[in-house]
Amino acid sequence: MAKKKTRLRVIPLGGLDEIGKNMTVVEYGNEMIVIDAGLMFPDDDLPGVDLVLPDYTYILQRREKLRGIVITHGHEDHTGALPYLLKDLGTAVKIFGSKLTLGFIDGKLAEQNVKKPKLIEVHSGDHVEAGIFGLDFIQVNHSIPDPLAVLVSTPVGRVLHTGDFKFDQTPVDGRETDYAALTRAGAEGVLLLLSDSTGAERSGYTAPEAVVADTLHSLFSAAKGRIICASFSSHIHRVQEICDAAVDNGRKIVVTGRSMLNNTRIARDLGYLHIDDENLLDAFEVNDLPDDETVILSTGSQGEPLSALARIANGDHRTVSVRKGDTVVISASPVPGNEKAVDRIINRLTKAGAYVYYKENARVHVSGHAGAEELKLMLNMTKPKYFMPVHGEARHLMAHARLAEAVGVPEDNIFVMENGQCLELTDGSAALAEHVDSGAVYVDGLSVGDVGKVVLRDRQLLAEDGIAMIVVTLDSQNGRVVGEAELVTRGVVFGAAADELLEDAKARINKTLAKTSGEGATDQRVIKNALRESLSQFMWESLRRRPMVIPIVMEV
Repeated sequence: MAKKKTRLRVIPLGGLDEIGKNMTVVEYGNEMIVIDAGLMFPDDDLPGVDLVLPDYTYILQRREKLRGIVITHGHEDHTGALPYLLKDLGTAVKIFGSKLTLGFIDGKLAEQNVKKPKLIEVHSGDHVEAGIFGLDFIQVNHSIPDPLAVLVSTPVGRVLHTGDFKFDQTPVDGRETDYAALTRAGAEGVLLLLSDSTGAERSGYTAPEAVVADTLHSLFSAAKGRIICASFSSHIHRVQEICDAAVDNGRKIVVTGRSMLNNTRIARDLGYLHIDDENLLDAFEVNDLPDDETVILSTGSQGEPLSALARIANGDHRTVSVRKGDTVVISASPVPGNEKAVDRIINRLTKAGAYVYYKENARVHVSGHAGAEELKLMLNMTKPKYFMPVHGEARHLMAHARLAEAVGVPEDNIFVMENGQCLELTDGSAALAEHVDSGAVYVDGLSVGDVGKVVLRDRQLLAEDGIAMIVVTLDSQNGRVVGEAELVTRGVVFGAAADELLEDAKARINKTLAKTSGEGATDQRVIKNALRESLSQFMWESLRRRPMVIPIVMEV
């Protein structure tokens, strides 16, 4: 009987049908590697949740197989889950990444008091071994320095993961994509390509980062008062452009926001951000500077409620307040789900008298992701036998799949997948296999994974319909009510007839208590269920609302 071939398994645990929490497993036999370990920020459907992580149970259950974790670049949607994963895995794991990527990771681990594993710095053109896998790293462009694609050699064939990329012909740091390496990989054979899909619906080519530099110089030269710039703290290219525009216009830079302070320090220490000490000031010195010599570099481009820009807009920042005539530049695009939060900040700043420039009214941001023509160029250079679009919502993945068909990849060789689906490959075939554990893990303060669907449902219910509490004191011997039952509501809208409805609600409660007492009920669970059902029914009949009803029964 012929021995069954060992198959290569490629399993996305995050990053598909969503923007964020990117994580992919590449597994062969008793060995595997993980590419990226990102997080996602919650939207309005996840009240109280701080962060969303991929469910990495599959990795933990096979930790003895793990030969390394490759991080393609330093953005949080590719690195943010790493501290949580390492808390569960321990330090006996190798992390491969570029110099800046590892610098950001080192800072995150120190911030969360996670013991540092072995961090292995790699560069474009390097080849390293991770068990049975060979890893070759290829320089690409993105909105952060030092992004790397990774070409994974396996016994079945080679898998190329692009990471996030675009083809910028005039990169800010002068580090161009290694087109020769990508073309060489295609000529030598790529079994499977996993490619960034975020910009797949955008026709043409993504504008170069240098366009933003021109806009910033123009805005800075025209501004009469202070300038406040908000951007992603990890977007070091953009931070460099802001610093250059400030210095060229005779302004000092004041940095505010914890992540901006940390990341600019790391980038300067590692040689990726160039700004003289004399041009950087502490936030407590901002009020000593003339307005026309000030640029405040801030976090908060996504409308985060506790960010520096949000606190400035709300008037509760410790050292900076917005003034009439200030120029505010929000140099980022809202991540899907953050649009309303960003709009709120723009409106508050505008009401305060600031001139606000953002993506919709000025060229203060360009994407770090490839447009349709660049994605087709990647496909044509690498010539993959099989193709899996990654990093994007369903519409992005499908658009990327259509681009692959347009350049000649057979439809049967294109796999638009979901998180947890497993693609099994041999040197002559590819097919979907079983679905593995996947999903989302919610971080709420110091709690990781304790927030489940029931908790989220309760939070949504509280946010939408409010809460009603019934407080009843019973005689422990006969179950009779002692004194009057009390009804307390929060967030429940009764309308014009509020007093009448509250009296009717109390009457319904008393009627229910009379019934349970008449039946001789003394079990608190029976009484609580009766009160919950009775008041819930009343609220629905009277208000067409279903607030959370919490009966509190005390015995004396």
